[in-house]
Amino acid sequence: MFYTQFPNTDIQSSMLGFGCMRLPVKDGKIDEKEAIRMIRHAIDSGVTYIDTAYPYHGGESEIVVGKALQDGYREKVTLATKLPCWNVHKHEDMMAILDEQLQKLQTDHIDFYLMHAMNGERLEEMQKYDYKSFLDEALAQGKIRYPAFSFHDGYDAFMRILNDYDWKMCQVQMNILDDENQCTLEGIRQAGKKGVGVVIMEPLRGGLLANPPEDVVAAYAQYQDQRSPVEWAFRYLYTMPEVKCILSGMSNWEQLVDNLNIFDLEGQPELNEDEKALYVKVKDTYIARTKTRCTGCRYCQPCPMGVAIPHIFQNYDTSMLRAQGSYKDGYAKVIADERDASRCVQCGQCEAACPQHLPIIRYLQEIHEECK
Repeated sequence: MFYTQFPNTDIQSSMLGFGCMRLPVKDGKIDEKEAIRMIRHAIDSGVTYIDTAYPYHGGESEIVVGKALQDGYREKVTLATKLPCWNVHKHEDMMAILDEQLQKLQTDHIDFYLMHAMNGERLEEMQKYDYKSFLDEALAQGKIRYPAFSFHDGYDAFMRILNDYDWKMCQVQMNILDDENQCTLEGIRQAGKKGVGVVIMEPLRGGLLANPPEDVVAAYAQYQDQRSPVEWAFRYLYTMPEVKCILSGMSNWEQLVDNLNIFDLEGQPELNEDEKALYVKVKDTYIARTKTRCTGCRYCQPCPMGVAIPHIFQNYDTSMLRAQGSYKDGYAKVIADERDASRCVQCGQCEAACPQHLPIIRYLQEIHEECK
């Protein structure tokens, strides 16, 4: 494990962070025993950054994380959680939610407290509720140590938010496919110049980069240094000097062990020109083969009509990555389960919730016509 220093803070962090949005599940709920075992093993192995949020796992993630951090583990980690801005309807709601989170997490303070899923429109809403005075008060009371925000929008909105408050960290989506999307690489550079540490989410694009098509596998195999697709995806990010932590949503023991091995490095490496060229080739291949590039975050769920949006999108993309791929057989099962796109009434609830700003309704229609 190698460690980084967040600028303008006293926080030193492991480059690998444990993201608690995709904890192991059993019978539709978090497998609490296994999740706690994994989180504690990660900490015992050198991971010092734990990330959760109010809505993860239907509100259960913070509770399980709180239990995992008992018995002396809380003192070993940087704990980050997020204010669900969409639940704020008046200024007082913010402190009430924070107090609830402190109770669920069984702690008296949050190290990084993030305004969750900020975008241009949400910034204006939070300004209306005077979010700055709330953060100032929470800091003064010692309930949070450092203010931060997570982000899903474009570069212009990112810069507006970045310059609106004295943030100490920003959490952004970045991976091989997103260098020109969301905050963009330029946004990451601007955060670095401003002295704001960058935490990365969706480094594997919802798992898409972990199971590449054969031509990407072949491209990786031709390179002199042999690495797994997962390691290549992480390497793209941990060579960036502005990046202080990369979150990985580890869902099983095997993923945890693999991630710990990948981050078993003495220091922060740099990309050479051949590696940069390889990433360009990989990105072009993915873009040509995939349609939705859904990350499976499930913010669009539950659909009021029961449409299995992330299931449809991710399985469609995965099918298209295969040689002569087809999703017809998989989609036939979705139809049989009465969770297919024909049930969509175009209410728009999913598109309003999607942090990727995907044209979900159009994609559902197109996939339905192709695969029914």
